[in-house]
Amino acid sequence: MNTAADARKPTQARSVRSLIDALAMEYGGRIFLIDPVTGSEIGFDDLQRKVRAIAGTIAQKGIAPGDAVAFAASNSVETAAAILGIMYGGYLATAVNLIAGKDTIAYVLEHSEARLVLANDAGRAALAALGDKVPEILDIAQAIGGKGVGFGEQHLPARSDGLVMYTSGTTGRPKGVVHTHESLLAGGEYTAIAHRLSEADRGLCVLPLYHINGLCVTLLGALVSGGSLVMPPKFSVRTFWQALAANRCSWFSVVPTQISYLLHETGRDDVLACAGRVRFGRSASAPLAPDVQKSFEEKFSVPIVETMGLTETAAPILSNPLPPGVRKIGSPGIAYGNEVMIADGELNEVSRGVEGEVLVRGRNVMRCYLKNEEATQAALTPRGWLRTGDLGRMDEDGYVYITGRLKELIIKGGENIAPREIDEALYAHPDVVEAAAFAVPCERYGETVEAAVKLAEGSVVSATELLSLCEERLGSFKRPDRIHVLAELPKGPSGKIQRSRLGSIVSKVRDA
Repeated sequence: MNTAADARKPTQARSVRSLIDALAMEYGGRIFLIDPVTGSEIGFDDLQRKVRAIAGTIAQKGIAPGDAVAFAASNSVETAAAILGIMYGGYLATAVNLIAGKDTIAYVLEHSEARLVLANDAGRAALAALGDKVPEILDIAQAIGGKGVGFGEQHLPARSDGLVMYTSGTTGRPKGVVHTHESLLAGGEYTAIAHRLSEADRGLCVLPLYHINGLCVTLLGALVSGGSLVMPPKFSVRTFWQALAANRCSWFSVVPTQISYLLHETGRDDVLACAGRVRFGRSASAPLAPDVQKSFEEKFSVPIVETMGLTETAAPILSNPLPPGVRKIGSPGIAYGNEVMIADGELNEVSRGVEGEVLVRGRNVMRCYLKNEEATQAALTPRGWLRTGDLGRMDEDGYVYITGRLKELIIKGGENIAPREIDEALYAHPDVVEAAAFAVPCERYGETVEAAVKLAEGSVVSATELLSLCEERLGSFKRPDRIHVLAELPKGPSGKIQRSRLGSIVSKVRDA
């Protein structure tokens, strides 16, 4: 008998289909997905029925396994079922970022050759701007109402392609990252290993499922571990702690900007109701400033586990251990599941403590970039390592410290400056909610440093005070020449600040 425990063994070749079938057999009606707004719940057996119905509905459209089927939807239990249903049927689930803009959405649908789009109301609204440039749209509720026949008896190889998710594309066209069922489930498995997720855990999903963090860490992490998941429509500072408390959640995954927003929220009643139930919060998608992490933990008594992941690695690469393990503030941790190496320009491993490029190898690494052999060969080495483009160093205990991006380094007068150093200096001020340093062209130095911040409501701190703080912490050479106070910093779908857009944004503000 193929049990859920068998299907979750690290060495077991499996697909999303075989895992869901095994979970339904072992757990039956035990709850998997919960809608905190409506109170509706989906058990593992009901999940199996829904994904089979969705797969069957797609098949009735004449779409062959392996063809691309897109999903354009805000978070809901039905959206989660729709994504898993596309994969269950052997189709290539194609993620549509609802906030990417019409040109990018049109490119994703055209480049992936999506034959069909499963959507809810939010997805339809995003697709409406494309006019007739959209393939057939099928409402998710209608797809769930179909009939699935025979999928449980058909073998779906673990190496079958399961997902294409496009990178943010801040420079040039976005690249389509192709993951197999094996690499997707490895992403969930490595998450479960790092955080010791079990059947008893219940997560809160506040990151969009069209982003790799929400999909692989939160959804697939819960699925692989046989736990359960609460699925609100979006992140809300006002209802965050209430959702955790009311649904007895034991963990959550967020990004640094969300941690900063929660830190500046004054209410605490619902936080107290969570006491003793929340084992940890997980931070990823961007570096977490040490001062923000320390302040959050002091205020809420919830340990934050800093991690690191990429779209190309089905999310997780590094993680700090859970308490009582050693969490090193300022480091995204050690490798779990996959291997990590710090390499020089010739891709040879460097000594501990020496800076180099961070490389990753493991079952969670992407298969390729869709229709882009040149980019694939540049990213994947002959020995199976993925070049992340991140600069870092590894200490004697195996903890990695990210020092910057190869393409983000600010080169002032021939000296390299990592923007993260300046970000962290600014986050040391309690009124700074968001911060990002960036390069500005300069005839004298080649590049100089500027930064943008968002301040807490009612703050009276001045840019001059923040400049003094940076000089005190970093010295005059690394201190920004200017600090711009903005109402909002540009962010991608995961909440990660888009540093590359800040130069043009402050130029428009300056010229206005």
